[in-house]
This record gives sequence, structure tokens and C-alpha cells, in this order.
Amino acid sequence: MLKSLLVKDYALIEHINVEFGRGLNIITGETGAGKSILIDAMGLLLGERASTDVVRKGAQKSVVEGIFEVDGNKKVKKILEENEIDFLPDLILRREISLKGNNRCFLNDTPVTLNLIKDVGDMLVDLHGQHEHQSLLRTETHIQFLDEFGSTEELLKNYRKSYDELSKIVRNLKELKEKEKTLKEKKDIYSFQIKEIDSVSPEEGEEEKINEELKILENSEKLSVLTSTIYDLLYESENSVNDLLGKINNEIEQLLEIDKSFSEVSSETQSAITLVNDISEFIRNYKSKIDIDPDHLEKQRERLGAINLLKKKYGGTIKSLLEYRRKIGEESELAENYSENISKLESEIKKLRETCGDDADKLSKKRKEISKKVQREVQDALSNLGIENSVFNIEIRQHATDKNEDDFIIVSNKPYKYNSDGIDEVEFFISTNIGEDPKPLVKVASGGEVSRIMLALKSVLAKSDKLPLLIFDEIDTGVSGRIAQKVGQALKNLASLHQIISITHLPQIASLADQHFAVEKTMNDERAVSSIKKLTKDERIKEIAKLMSGEKITDASLKGAKELMGI
Repeated sequence: MLKSLLVKDYALIEHINVEFGRGLNIITGETGAGKSILIDAMGLLLGERASTDVVRKGAQKSVVEGIFEVDGNKKVKKILEENEIDFLPDLILRREISLKGNNRCFLNDTPVTLNLIKDVGDMLVDLHGQHEHQSLLRTETHIQFLDEFGSTEELLKNYRKSYDELSKIVRNLKELKEKEKTLKEKKDIYSFQIKEIDSVSPEEGEEEKINEELKILENSEKLSVLTSTIYDLLYESENSVNDLLGKINNEIEQLLEIDKSFSEVSSETQSAITLVNDISEFIRNYKSKIDIDPDHLEKQRERLGAINLLKKKYGGTIKSLLEYRRKIGEESELAENYSENISKLESEIKKLRETCGDDADKLSKKRKEISKKVQREVQDALSNLGIENSVFNIEIRQHATDKNEDDFIIVSNKPYKYNSDGIDEVEFFISTNIGEDPKPLVKVASGGEVSRIMLALKSVLAKSDKLPLLIFDEIDTGVSGRIAQKVGQALKNLASLHQIISITHLPQIASLADQHFAVEKTMNDERAVSSIKKLTKDERIKEIAKLMSGEKITDASLKGAKELMGI
């Protein structure tokens, strides 16, 4: 629900911050006071386009900010997480319209695109009035409303499972057919490249090993000379390190017989002798393994050259080279078995067209069953709201096609066009006058009649509609006193399932408010300023009395207001 709305420097509004409550929130005020400006600001917050004309004279930018309670709203949580925005119990939507053209949008203080603001707004609010933000006036939503009313979730889930599987295989087949010419053209090239790479068969990490080995092979003579020198100095030559340490050890042993403090030095000397012997043994063994083999050296150089040539031709590294080999291997295999693969996919598609068609048919039959009930209930609701003799139809259409087309499913042995919702197109039609044929709901004239049609539809679909907030802009246009009470009661009933914000001129509707707000326009430094105020109980009585009798409030109008309010 909408907890609060902040509007700053927007048209006639200098600064307001209004807190709404659950249930039925009513807004009243004189014509021109700024009620519709408030709704316009709300539309801006929900992603409608705006120009700099809305910026209040003398200000640099307009700001509209709404705080919504979204705890438990899985759709909002999903879209926020997808866009890496923290999900909190309260969601802050903010729009800024600047004279400089720097129009900005925010979700929880994170800058976002206008489209994202609109997508989130579509999950939070349905705004009915002189605005585009009306879900029921978008034909594409009609099938969703019908499905939600009739609880088709399980049937739709089954259908979409087979739909997704069919779509995937159709896509694979299309890609394979598109590859056919390319595969045939490249088959010989791929064969040559595979043979060339396989003749070397490089391995990941091999290049480093060869380079290390080449470094040793190319320096084998130097290694031999150096190791011989070291071995001689340590062990073989006259006065070698080993001999000198032996003599030193003998002298220390004599000192140790005289003074025991030389025991540690004696131990260290013996350790040094052991270490020299170990080093000498390592050098001797290493020297014995040095192999000066020009042929092996040349072979390793040639292999490294072959690997580098392959890298240069097919990839910057051995890893990318091997990945390329894997890829052309698959492409080559695909070319070899092209016809077989095509036949296999076509066979799978044929079965899935029938499976998907069966699921779509079950879904379609359920929708037709649901539509009859919705039609009756909406017509009854319209009659109660003063639109008598109305006709409300739900048209469910399917489009047959040709088996020569790529995109179809089989229903009762016939091919039909389909999408993620099945084979059906659903559209609401309505006639509000005797003798007129029902016309598409999206083409019905705007104004109070549209709002009442929306109210009737919302009253019927209320339990299935997941949008937490519904806004009705002047729903009472052209409504008489007798019907006003019914319109008010319909709003009140709807408010038990949704938060409602409604602008009205009728006391019968205003008297049912859970929260009542009054908008007024005053002059401040010779400039018009709109403001809004939440009314107390006594203020509500006076406001409703004013709606009944005009500016001059009488005792009779006060009494009538109290009667309407049930106090």
C-alpha cells in the first residue's frame, strides 16, 4: 500500500506530504483546487512521461516521492533483486523533473531507468482516470485477469512447461537449418584444420614444460662445467671443502677433550660436514644425468615452433586453441550427421506440438467456462452502479494457421498459432446503451463511465487482482444521488481487499471514507498554492455538509452529513 506521498514544486503544489491509510481514502475539494494535479503527480511517480512545464514557477525542479509498503510482495522483490537493488519492507519511489533536463528516477535511493520505475509501478498501483496507467484498458492484460479470476495456475503451468520445451527445440532446429549451408561450405576446411591440430596434439601446460626443458638442453655444456667445478671444490680437489672441514673437526675434537664448552661447536661442524656431503652427492648425481643430445634439442625446438604456429593461426593460447579444436570438432560431426539430427529434432517437435496443443486446449476450455461467470457478474455490477442495460462480453479468439508455417501447435488435429499464454486471445467488450453492439473496452469513451466500468470489473475480479493500490479519479462523474450510494458501497467493499484512493464530489461516497482528505487552493504572495489536509471527525462532517449544500453550510446539511456518516 501507499504509506505517504511527497510532492514538491509541482504545478500549483509548493510542498505537501500526505500519509494515507488502509481501506478507503477519499479526497475532496472544489473544482480547480488541485485534486487532479495530485493524481497527475502520482502518475508521474508511476512512470508516465513528463515535461518541464510541471515545474512550479520559480523552482528548479519538481520532486514526487512515494513510500510503499511492499513486505511480502514477491513480484517486487524479484524485480529489485534482478536489478541489484536492496529489498526492504518499505520501497521508496522518487522522480525528479529538472528545468535543466536532468530528469532522474530512484528506487530506494538507487538511480534507475524510467522503464524500471514504470515496471515496478505496474506491480503496485492501478490508476483509473484521465491517465494511461489503467491495466484493464490494456488488451494484453485481459487474459491475465481472466486466468487469475478462474485460478488456472496449474493448467497454465503445465502448458508453459511443454511450451518452453517446444520453443527450445524449435529454436534448435532453426539454428541447425541456418547452419546447413555454412557447415557444408566449411566441412573441408574444418577437416584440414582438425588434421593439422591433431598432428601436433598440444596439451595444456606443455608449452611451459618445453621451454623449461629447452633452457636446460641449450645450457647443457655450461651446466656440465659448473657442476664439475662445484663438485671438485666440495669433494674431489686437494684441499676441498670436505677435507678442510675434516681437519677442522679433528682440531675441535682435541679442544673438546680440554674444554666441554666446544661441544656445541663440534656438533655444528659435524652437521656442516654432513651438509657438504649431501650437496656433493646431489651435484654428482645431477652431473651424471646431463645429456648433451643435439637431436633431442632440435626436436623440442621444432615442437615448440609447431605449437606456436598453431597458436598464431587458431588461438592466442593453447587453451583457446584446444577450445577451437573442440568447437570445430562438434561442427564437423554435426555436418557429418546433419540429416540425422534434423530428422530427430523434427520428430521431437511433432510430438511436442501435439502435447502442447492438448495442454492449450484444456486451458482454453477452462477460460471459456470462466468467461461466462465473469460476464454475468460484471453485468450485474454495472447495473448496480447505474449503467443499466449494459452488455459485457469476453471474446476468446483462436487463430488457425497452416502446417506449412513453422510456428504452430496441433489442437484437435488442426494447426493453431500460439504463444506463452496458449492459443487464446482474450478481449473485453462492452455496450452501455440499448441497441449498441459491444465494442472493445479499450475504445470506450473516457471519463466517469470508464471509472465505473473499471469499478465494476474490479469488484468482480477483486479477489484475484494482486495490485495493492487502486486509484479512481472522479469516479462519480455523471452519477446521480441514487447511484452514488451504490458506487460508494462498491468502493467500500473493494477497500476491504485493496487500498483505495478516490477523488469524489459526492457526499454519499465521501461519507464512507476510512480516511478523508481535503484539497484547497489559497493565495500566497499573489500566487495560487494547493494544499491537502487530513480531516478530523468534525472537519469531515463540515466537508460533507459543504458537498451537500455548497459553501453555505446549513443545519440541515450538517444533519444530513451526520446521517450519511452514520453518527
